[in-house]
Amino acid sequence: MLVETDKIIPITKLQKELTQTVRELSQTGEPVYILKNNNMEAVLVPFATYEYLTNLEEMFEYFEINTMIETRIKKYDSNNSIDWEKIKA
Repeated sequence: MLVETDKIIPITKLQKELTQTVRELSQTGEPVYILKNNNMEAVLVPFATYEYLTNLEEMFEYFEINTMIETRIKKYDSNNSIDWEKIKA
């Protein structure tokens, strides 16, 4: 993953310049990459991007569930079914 070096900020600098950084983030829409002990620790993204990624994650989950259901339906054999009354007893 390529990251623009001018969008990388150490966490100590972020603590001092949080308001300015958030303001720039709102204006540019570009993510800010946060370093802690010289390691990439977090990414600050605009709320719209976060919302999009959250919705995308949810869609993938639905897709996985749909795939599982389709697989089970293909393998379904009604002869192997157990009557509900037998299960309750």
